[in-house]
Amino acid sequence: MKLRLLPALLALTLAPAVASAEVLLPAIIDVLVDGGNNYNWQKVELPGTQCGNGSQYKFFVSRTSSPNVLFLLEGGGACWDYDTCSGRAGVLGAANPNGISDDYIQQFTAKYVSPLVNGADPGLPLRSKTDLVTKGWNVVYLPYCTGDVHTGNNVATYVDPTGANPPLTWHHKGYSNSIAAANYVKAQIPGVQKLLVTGYSAGGAATASGYYFIRKIINPAKGYYLNDSGPIHLAPNADALSRPLHDKIRQSWNLNSVFGQLPATFDQNNFGSISRMVAQEFPNDQLAYTGYLQDYNYSRFSYERFRTPNDKASILNYWKADQDKLVAEMNLYNNFSYFIPYHRPINDSHCSTVITFIGSHACQRMEKKRYWYEYLEWPPGQTYKCYSEFVSMDTFLRRWINENQRIRIYEPANNYNNEDPGMSAVSALINGALGG
Repeated sequence: MKLRLLPALLALTLAPAVASAEVLLPAIIDVLVDGGNNYNWQKVELPGTQCGNGSQYKFFVSRTSSPNVLFLLEGGGACWDYDTCSGRAGVLGAANPNGISDDYIQQFTAKYVSPLVNGADPGLPLRSKTDLVTKGWNVVYLPYCTGDVHTGNNVATYVDPTGANPPLTWHHKGYSNSIAAANYVKAQIPGVQKLLVTGYSAGGAATASGYYFIRKIINPAKGYYLNDSGPIHLAPNADALSRPLHDKIRQSWNLNSVFGQLPATFDQNNFGSISRMVAQEFPNDQLAYTGYLQDYNYSRFSYERFRTPNDKASILNYWKADQDKLVAEMNLYNNFSYFIPYHRPINDSHCSTVITFIGSHACQRMEKKRYWYEYLEWPPGQTYKCYSEFVSMDTFLRRWINENQRIRIYEPANNYNNEDPGMSAVSALINGALGG
């Protein structure tokens, strides 16, 4: 991180109150992430692709001389009724209900959100940014505007429960958009060596649900699957915690028409079997899941509208129960890694690979300090210590992609990030810039 960071932050702190949020908040992120990406993006519009409102779908490609491709599926909520698809539900609805503009890739989300896309982790103040394994790769950036985790195959009509507005016709066309983009990559970038399919939140769920199709079409020499905070939990019966959500989206998005094309290693009655299917169909690929155990964003989608009680403590308990089952499932397959930190005070502990990797570290033996003299160590006030290896996200990615290592870290409950003074300062700025 360049030394201009501190004076820039000070200037932002002292900015007049009349400064508009549209200018101030992206400026904060611009300083923190050192400008995001400035690639020479190509806008792609393919026949038959649509956003939820029926407008033309657009995705963006950055070409390089690399034989490797990063295929990123953008996140941003989900929808299955009038409130969530129209935008009236706010954060618990679908992103970009009005479609994708021509300059979308230069706007806030696409420019700043992913260190993987930008090829570098911005790091902390006074600390240089860290180049990542994806630096220099071709990038295919799929914006999200269909509300169906890039997987739906339906045109639905949703009625306004208040009666104030006419019915909403919504095009859940994520599946055909993703398939069209994959075929475009196959034609334009032949002979792909490494293909990393990834996404965060809804894009993480899309990674799980779409990897089979995308990988089959592009057919790289080696495939990598990184689901960031979009788990498709096991739900084999009506009593399963995530089953009500799965039943709802099965109907609204017509998922049987999509998942019916998957091989027999997938169980149509248990969406969570998608992990087993991918692991068995591509035994030589590197597969991974990352996400925080205290994620209070995606967990709300999973349970808040479907389960009681639905207070925060209950929702996080449901989440842990489902996460434990997911970890046990991944443990069955040699090609599955996982990197599950406990908590980060950014974006309600949602997503490990967005904005910055600050706080995206995990330690298998994070514990309360054992001896009095350990409390004298830097930083002051820190009561937790890692008694095994302290693994950063960029280290995980390097080992997992470049060295083909299997890595499994499931961090225990701790308060390390909340007690880190640097984390507190940075998280306040980022959460403010994100509007939360």
